[in-house]
Amino acid sequence: MDISKKIAVISGSSSGLGAAVASVLVAKGATVYGLARGLEKLKALQQRLGSAFIPVKMDVTNHNAIVSWAQNTFGENCLPDILVNNAGVGYLKKTEALSLAEWHAMVNTNLNAAYYLTSVLAPLMKQHSNHCHIINIGSVLGKTTTSQSAAYSATKYAMQGYSEALFKELRGYNIKVTCVNPGSIDTDFFEESDIKAHSNMLQPKDIAALLVQLLETPDNLLVDEITLRPLNPKPETEEPVHSKNKMSSPICYADSKDVRKEFND
Repeated sequence: MDISKKIAVISGSSSGLGAAVASVLVAKGATVYGLARGLEKLKALQQRLGSAFIPVKMDVTNHNAIVSWAQNTFGENCLPDILVNNAGVGYLKKTEALSLAEWHAMVNTNLNAAYYLTSVLAPLMKQHSNHCHIINIGSVLGKTTTSQSAAYSATKYAMQGYSEALFKELRGYNIKVTCVNPGSIDTDFFEESDIKAHSNMLQPKDIAALLVQLLETPDNLLVDEITLRPLNPKPETEEPVHSKNKMSSPICYADSKDVRKEFND
């Protein structure tokens, strides 16, 4: 795919990986609709990226809002080419300590939102004469687990199955589907979880560059799944900073010490 002049939709694009992907796609000449709840962060990103980045204040767990926005945005002469289902939230807690609100937040954001956006935008992509591409951001915790990741892993394992079946469903319409499974990412989510980030973690800009490579593969070639892990282990002198009272803080990807050891080994 030649990304120049393509139209992309990215959920969870106000910061972290979503913002990094938006940046590289705009740099490649795409128009990017960035979806997130925080409009101020989206506007700040637009000031940096320019008019090719279009902020969209959106709760991606609201199906009706997505339908309404898509109907008002896309048409015969304006169809989406790229969808990146990036929005995600997670809580690392044992099952009995996990609240219903936390469970529903993960299921709704990590899984339902991806389905909502895909079910609305895929029919529009089918109208294209050119190839389109859907990228679902999964997690290494969709391929392995820890003692505190049962709920989060459930949503990411589900994303694996959803992506594989979706690939088989849409391949006949020239729509590629790729599930990208990153390990620990150096983002603000680690700070919110009282965990000290380090330079050996995956960097958002590097993952964004990889996504561009996936999008630019020849039309007859598909990478349907890819797993990313940090090459180097966590420095032995750097210990994660945990607060005994904050182990239920939200994270975007796996953060705990035992998880990162699993990723890095």
